[in-house]
Amino acid sequence: MRQPQQFSLSRKEGWRRYVNAPPRQRPEALTRSQLTGLGREGAEDYNDSRHDWHANFGIVATPQLSAIHDELDQIVASNRQDGDRIRSAAVIDALPGLGKTTTANLYGRDFDRQQMRRLGEMTHAGHERIPVFRVGLTSNTTLRTLNRMICEFYGHPATDRANAATLASHALDCVLSCETQLGIIDDVHFIDLDRRDGLAVSNHLKWLANELPVTFVYVGVGLAERRFFADGLTGKNVVLAQTARRWTRLGVDPFRLDTDEGRRHWRRLVKATERQLVLVEQQPGMLVQLTDYLFERTSGHIGSYFTLLMRGCYRAIRTGNEALTRDLLDEVRLDEASEQARKQLAAAIAHGHLSSGAKAAS
Repeated sequence: MRQPQQFSLSRKEGWRRYVNAPPRQRPEALTRSQLTGLGREGAEDYNDSRHDWHANFGIVATPQLSAIHDELDQIVASNRQDGDRIRSAAVIDALPGLGKTTTANLYGRDFDRQQMRRLGEMTHAGHERIPVFRVGLTSNTTLRTLNRMICEFYGHPATDRANAATLASHALDCVLSCETQLGIIDDVHFIDLDRRDGLAVSNHLKWLANELPVTFVYVGVGLAERRFFADGLTGKNVVLAQTARRWTRLGVDPFRLDTDEGRRHWRRLVKATERQLVLVEQQPGMLVQLTDYLFERTSGHIGSYFTLLMRGCYRAIRTGNEALTRDLLDEVRLDEASEQARKQLAAAIAHGHLSSGAKAAS
């Protein structure tokens, strides 16, 4: 079994591996007789390569992802103010399983590659160029831990013994020396504005945006519903909230079957992913004929959708079925949210209230 690539995007070395990784090579599609001809060990190796491929075959450029990237391009490109001016920030805010983190990471990767191509690996002062830093918050993030995480991304040697203020100064030095232009901070929903530490971290994010000459992209779950943009203020004081004026909220919606456009987008996703699968018995239209069923199972959440396909492909290869069918996918257990929503969606589809229109399209 091939060991997965072990790295963390919260360290510059891991981020560089992610940014510089070449496209993964798709395994060759074999017939049943060719698979049998490989022998036991050859078949094991071939199946292992397919498991790896199905778990990592790449990103489909969905309308949601493309729309967010277009917005981020606009925000980043317009943030060309000199150091004495405040840059606006973007926040990707949506429910779990809709690809928020993946969308942010992909944008950061593309931006990093572009900057390295244009400007080179070293700054004019001879420092390592790091166009993007990325950190993920935790449920007990404090001022000190936030500053430390930024410093640890760069590999600063003084992260263990410095206080919050010193770490903030080190973080500023790293950003300036490495000419960083984009900062991605994930899981900002862990900040609890009802706690003193949480409000202090929220205020510190604004301080970082004031002091670090970078465009920030924040990622979180349900931030608008939690009044995160109101900075924890209530009543008339809400008008004093800076976050709502400085952050541009970018939402991510699940796929839908109640509009013509939504149905087209869902069918395109299914067709695009079908072309990526490597199963011996797959036929054209194998997934397309299951578009309603796939929506029923996943509620249109792309994270659940890819999990279903990945686990389904593993089961198809392991059992020797070598194709994705409704009966086989029914044996795959998904996240609890999808399982709970399935009965209601199944009823709506059965009564004709929802449909992907796949049969008419195919």
